[in-house]
Amino acid sequence: MSAPTPGSLCDVLPAAAALLGVPDAVDRLAVTESVAGQVDRIAVVLVDGLGWHLLPELAGSAPLLASVLAGGAGRMTQLTCTFPSTTPSSLVSLGTGAQPGEHGILGFTLNVPGTERVLTHIYWRSDSPWAPPPAQWQPLPTWFERLHRCGVAARAVLPALFVGSGLTDSAYRGADFRPSNPGDDYAQLVIDELRAAPGLVYGYTAELDTAAHVFGIGSPQWHDAAAGVDALLTRLVDALPANAALLVTADHGGLNVPPQARVDMDTDARLSAGIRVVAGEPRVRYLHTEPGAAVDVQATWSALLDGRAQVYSRDQAVATGMFGPVDPGHLARIGDVVVICPGDTAVLATKREPAEAARLIGFHGGATAVEMAIPLIVFAL
Repeated sequence: MSAPTPGSLCDVLPAAAALLGVPDAVDRLAVTESVAGQVDRIAVVLVDGLGWHLLPELAGSAPLLASVLAGGAGRMTQLTCTFPSTTPSSLVSLGTGAQPGEHGILGFTLNVPGTERVLTHIYWRSDSPWAPPPAQWQPLPTWFERLHRCGVAARAVLPALFVGSGLTDSAYRGADFRPSNPGDDYAQLVIDELRAAPGLVYGYTAELDTAAHVFGIGSPQWHDAAAGVDALLTRLVDALPANAALLVTADHGGLNVPPQARVDMDTDARLSAGIRVVAGEPRVRYLHTEPGAAVDVQATWSALLDGRAQVYSRDQAVATGMFGPVDPGHLARIGDVVVICPGDTAVLATKREPAEAARLIGFHGGATAVEMAIPLIVFAL
């Protein structure tokens, strides 16, 4: 996997900033070609789990997205998310315009170097007594900060639960937050912000991804979630002011993992031998080994998962370029051994992770096309 070229999730906010006239912002995605008139406000909505290759399957439940696929609404192009194809990494890549190796959010969970602790990014509270401060763990500036420095308002309409978290600070640092609560009309909150003042308005919805994880891609619940996403986007498009544009993208796709494709490292003594800390997620595992055990662990995993996983040393994984350029200060966050599942395999760690992780049906995180390919849909009057 090579470093992102034009067509990356990293390019979305720079393109929006360029459309808003921010100096030095580059539109590598040709968004300006899809917007006929002048705009002074842009909504960027990230739909968690809206993979490019999943669009045909959900189109039957999503009239607007079906029209986009048929060429009747908006303009859609294919992008790639960054690797790993997991929400924390992607959200920070979106916010910073940088790859995980640069911003340091290199997975769903990461070992905090020098400790036995594993940081789960979606539960990371900035006031935790042991978790790293967000500005140290993710030191890069965000595009929300850059917009503000240029006098362009940047607002984020997010669930109130997200405000104050380490991940929110890492991805959206500098944004003015507009919290939403259960029962709020989320579409209307975004519409009101877009109408209120020029600038950037960011929105996020997780229902599609949640349904994929819990019930599986293609399930009735997943289709219901797709219908909900489509209704949200339809309301935003219908309310779009003449001087505004709407950009819709995603953080990753996904796939269902059948029971026979699951490997539990905690029920096989050969796979758990020599392991000190396990991080990452089932599609991309970071194995932090006991002193001197890395070579044996890599050899054992390579033999036992031959054909089902790619097993790298840390140096080998970094050398592929899959993480982008890796800041030396972030290297220790990557396992001594890195295990990537190229097919439909998932590596569980049932004694080290919450029980619900093993009950999930839909997964992502790997480097397959169905996980990495995402859309960018531009709507403008």
